[in-house]
Amino acid sequence: MHPDWHFRQRPPRLERRIEFVDYASTRDFLDRAAGVSEDMGLYPDMSFGRTYVNITLHAEEGASEIGQSQRRYAEALDALMTPEQIIHE
Repeated sequence: MHPDWHFRQRPPRLERRIEFVDYASTRDFLDRAAGVSEDMGLYPDMSFGRTYVNITLHAEEGASEIGQSQRRYAEALDALMTPEQIIHE
């Protein structure tokens, strides 16, 4: 899992902000992320603008930790991006 994912407590969740070089890259990522969600049955909270996406993956209901399914989902999202699409900080 990419080190830009941050674990937060209360409620337990993983968060990441991704900054893209342009709108086309943002749109491409969102379209492919929708496919990952359908395939894995996980639907994170996402907010976005022209060149960024904020993602929040919540732990399963009643869980105090992030589960393997959320971690696998985060890894799947990481795999969708190419270095040319994102802005590195």
